[in-house]
Amino acid sequence: MAEPPDGYPFLPFDKAMEQANVQTKPMFVYFGRYGCGYCDKTNKEAFSDPGVKEQYSKNYVLAYVDSESGKRLRLPSGERITERELGTRYNAFVTPVFSFVAPDGTVITRMVGVQRIEDLMDAHNTVQQALKKAGAS
Repeated sequence: MAEPPDGYPFLPFDKAMEQANVQTKPMFVYFGRYGCGYCDKTNKEAFSDPGVKEQYSKNYVLAYVDSESGKRLRLPSGERITERELGTRYNAFVTPVFSFVAPDGTVITRMVGVQRIEDLMDAHNTVQQALKKAGAS
């Protein structure tokens, strides 16, 4: 099984979606896989940053999806899908893919490939601005 970055409260997608709905918080979904060198590089070089950890842990419900797993998930709707099917829904055909998802399930933005600290912080700032703007309208 692929592993999410150490020290983060990542949940399986179905559990994260339930929590996001209860807390009305956006989700940050990390699609990774075992043996993904780009995932490992991003985990070591970007997710190791204390500022990234603080902002992501505080502002998002974190979900980790093993894109090669055949594990069945049950969505809040009751629908049962595999993690692979979920990756297809979120256009995660390579790894890593990172999607920011609004509480209503809409993808706000996504990033593909190795991410640096700056990339994760810029994406966080962009998402937070978009959410504030959406809340103001």
